[in-house]
Amino acid sequence: MSNETRPLQVKLLGFAIACGLGLPLAAVAQTAAAPDSGAQAATGGSDAATTQQLEQRVDELQREVQQLKQMIQQQQAAAPPAPAPQPVAQAPSAPTFTTGKGMSMALHGFISATAFTQNKSFTFGNGQNAEFPVPGSTGSMSGADVRNTRFMLDFSGAQFAGDWTGGGRIEMDFFGGFNGSGPYSQQQATPRLRQAYLDLDRASSGTKLRIGQQWELMFPLDNVPESLTHIAFPLGFGTGMIGWRFPGVVLMQDLNHGTQGVKWRLDLGAFEGSWNGPGDNVNFLTAGNAGFRPQMEARLRAQGDNWVAYAAGHFSQIDLRGVGGGAPTPVKSSFNSTGVELGGKWTPGTWVLMGTAYTGRGLGEIFGDLVQFGDIKDTGGYVQLGDHFTPHWAAYAFYGQSKSNTDDVVRWMGNGAAGRLKSQQAALSLEYSDGPYALGVEWMHAKLHTTTDGLDRQTTSGNQLSLSAIYHF
Repeated sequence: MSNETRPLQVKLLGFAIACGLGLPLAAVAQTAAAPDSGAQAATGGSDAATTQQLEQRVDELQREVQQLKQMIQQQQAAAPPAPAPQPVAQAPSAPTFTTGKGMSMALHGFISATAFTQNKSFTFGNGQNAEFPVPGSTGSMSGADVRNTRFMLDFSGAQFAGDWTGGGRIEMDFFGGFNGSGPYSQQQATPRLRQAYLDLDRASSGTKLRIGQQWELMFPLDNVPESLTHIAFPLGFGTGMIGWRFPGVVLMQDLNHGTQGVKWRLDLGAFEGSWNGPGDNVNFLTAGNAGFRPQMEARLRAQGDNWVAYAAGHFSQIDLRGVGGGAPTPVKSSFNSTGVELGGKWTPGTWVLMGTAYTGRGLGEIFGDLVQFGDIKDTGGYVQLGDHFTPHWAAYAFYGQSKSNTDDVVRWMGNGAAGRLKSQQAALSLEYSDGPYALGVEWMHAKLHTTTDGLDRQTTSGNQLSLSAIYHF
């Protein structure tokens, strides 16, 4: 029964009841008000007529009531049934993150999965962290890798002195190795701390101070090569692309804060010293930690509407006598690690063009010198061209190269050099993306030129074909 028919039914029933009860009562009242039997006899004729009229009226009222009932029944049959009341859904309680007063915390990251096949073993591992083909390796393989999976906790909103605000980041992935070497260890990757730093930010002056483990300033954060397979170990890492994470302090200062046009920023950084021995590399006892000799770096950065460019420099001192000065030094006792780098990214329309070039000496501590340690001169760079030719589809082509000085490598072989002379890497990829999801197929070809004795030369080539999926959250 609809809401519109209910008032009509109520009115009709009320009218019928009133008529059915009111008129008979009126007749009784008239009888009770009549005079005694003598008077009734005198008026007997008129009473009989009145009674007949009342009976006729009652018959008419009964017919009208019957008609009203029929009308009500017809309206009930025609009206649609009233919907059953629906239970009110209770909103689920949202998960709550709690942190310090006035602060907020956000969880970000991505889930990454790659299926791959390759015809050589690779340094620094097979699958998602493959970079150099291993000389002399044989046999093809295939597998699946999820170690790129990463999560980041970002904190913001903390108040500091004056108009300074604070925040920070904790970032982890799963390239910390495997849980043992047994038959099931491959499926039990170990978490790895990537970054852990705090920020002090003064927005009014465009000043930011970052303290903790972070990327040093030679790492090209603005133009990391695009890949859905090689993320934690990017395309060209060690082959045209250098940089690593260290505990340190970076001051970032806007140079034309609050003005229009190109944005200029100067970054100054000091980072923990590092080297591959001599001494204990996991207890701060390497040649890079001897004395107080941090890595000192600077970067000048400019950004326009669709481009960014930068120049960076690096300097540190390496004391190969180690902490305490007692380690043997067969080549030299100390030297300087130096480097300069230029890079940038341009995105005209649907196109993406990025690249970096560097040169320096003793850059093993920041993934240079083909990841070798010594007073070795190194020059390299990479370039990547991409096109987002539809809203969902994109294609990329990559090439990177690093070449270390042959005489320097030979001189340091057995004392930090592994005989790597030149590395080349190329990659082609096709990606489909929709919102937080992306799928991609990638072919990577790597070629490494090496020597084992300073005289003979060997070239090793390797290929990897991969299919990757990623979900950002």
